[in-house]
Amino acid sequence: MTTTLPGSATALDEHRERNADRAAIEAIEKRIADAGVEYIYYQAVTVTGRVIGKVVPAEHLLRNVEKGVHMHRTVMADFQVDRAGNLLGGGTQAAEFTALPDLDTFAVLPWDTSVARFFCRLYEPEHRLEIGGQPLTTDVRGNLLRLHKDFTARTGLELRSGCEPEMTWTGPGLEARHRPDDSPAYRVDLLEQSRPIYQKVISYAKALGFTMIEGDYEDPGQIELNWMFDHADLTADRLITYRQICRQVGRELGVKPSFMPKPATGMMGNGCHHNLSLWRGDENVLAEPGRRELHLTDIGMHALGGILTHAAASMAVMGPTVNSYKRYWDSGQFAPSQINWGMDNKTCTVRLSANGRLEFKLPDAMVNPYLSHAILLGAISDGLDNRIDPGAAQQGSSYDSRARFAPLPLNLGEALDSFSADRVVKDALGPELVELYYDYKADEWARFCGVVTDWEHMMYSEDTP
Repeated sequence: MTTTLPGSATALDEHRERNADRAAIEAIEKRIADAGVEYIYYQAVTVTGRVIGKVVPAEHLLRNVEKGVHMHRTVMADFQVDRAGNLLGGGTQAAEFTALPDLDTFAVLPWDTSVARFFCRLYEPEHRLEIGGQPLTTDVRGNLLRLHKDFTARTGLELRSGCEPEMTWTGPGLEARHRPDDSPAYRVDLLEQSRPIYQKVISYAKALGFTMIEGDYEDPGQIELNWMFDHADLTADRLITYRQICRQVGRELGVKPSFMPKPATGMMGNGCHHNLSLWRGDENVLAEPGRRELHLTDIGMHALGGILTHAAASMAVMGPTVNSYKRYWDSGQFAPSQINWGMDNKTCTVRLSANGRLEFKLPDAMVNPYLSHAILLGAISDGLDNRIDPGAAQQGSSYDSRARFAPLPLNLGEALDSFSADRVVKDALGPELVELYYDYKADEWARFCGVVTDWEHMMYSEDTP
C-alpha cells in the first residue's frame, strides 16, 4: 500500500515510500523464509571502496526498510585520522547518517544462506535543520545513481559498462612454474592449478546474479574473471560484490587474494579496464548498425573527446593509491603511458574494440567504481555538450609517440593537482565529496613521502664515502 507524499517530502521520505511496496517486501520475506536467512547486512561503500555496514537479525526487516540503520559519518573516510590527528569527514562530533536499503539489491550469500545483504543509500538524519532527509553528499553510490538518472533524463542515453578485474592470488600450491623468459599468460595448465579458486568465485558470482562469461590466467598468480556488461550502476555494485566474493574464497581456501595495482617490479599490474558504451533503448549509439569496419559515430567521437580531455584529472580516482603509478611507469606491460586513443590498439588509453565499445584502460584494481563511473559520466556529458574532438586515432605503439592531451600524472601527488584543477571532474562528485576524497588522498601521499623505504636503504645506507 502506498501513500501520497506532501510537497515538502525529502529524498528520504521518497525512498521510504518506495520501500513501502508490499509486493516487494513479501517477495523478500519469502526468500528469507525459503533460504533460512537469520541475519542481514545493511551495507554501504566508502570513498576508498571499502564495504561498511551493520548486521541485523532478519526478523527486523520491516523496521529496517522504513527506519534504516545509522552510522557515524566519518566512516565514509574509513575512520581515517590524518597526520595532524584530525578525524576526516567531520570529526568525532559529526552527526550520524541514515542508511536505507534499496529493496532490489537484496541477495542471499551463497556461502552461508543464513546471511543476506542489502546495498543502502545514505541520508542526512531527519533531526538536522534544513538538510534533514537530504542525500548524504559523501555517499559515493547514491551520487552515481542520481548522476546517471539525471544524465539519462537530459540526453535520453544510458551508460553501460563492463569491468575487467585483474587480481593476484598467492598461497600454497599457486606458484607459477615457467621459464624466466616465457610468459605464463593463457596457460591452461596454470588455470587448472587455480581451478578451486575460479570454480568457487564463478559459482558464488552466478548465485548472486552475475552472468559470468570468461576468464584467463595472465601473469604469475594473476587471474581475470569477467561478467556480462550492464547498466553502469549495476556494474559498480557487482564489482564491489566481486571483491567480497574473492575475499570469501580466499578465506575458504587458505589463500590470499590481492587487488594491489602493482604487486612487484616487472610483474603485470592489476588493472580494471572499464568497457563503455552508450545506449538509447536497445541501440548502442557508438556504432552505426550494419557497418562492420571499426568506426565511431559523432556521438561516440564527442563522448571519447570528453573522456580524453578529462583523463588526466580523473587519474586520482582511476589510479587511487601510491602503488597505482608503478603500473604506468613500467611501460610495455599493456598499461597506458600517455592519453590517447586507437582502433583496437592495446597501447592506448582508450581502445575502440571490434564490438563497438570504448575500453578505458586507466582504472586499476583498487578503483572505486562509483567514483570512476561518475567522473566518466561527467566527462562524457562535457564531450557531448561541447562536441569535443578526440583527434585522429593513434597509429602504431603509443610508447614511441606524443599525445595531444594533457600528460599522464606520474604519481599520486601530480594526480591530485590535476584532480583539484578540473571543474568537470569536481562537478561530477560535488564539493563535499571532492573535499573528503582529496583530504584523504593528500594525507595518504604525505604519509608515503615521509616513509623511509627498503629501496632507500638499498641505495643509500652504505653508499658514502
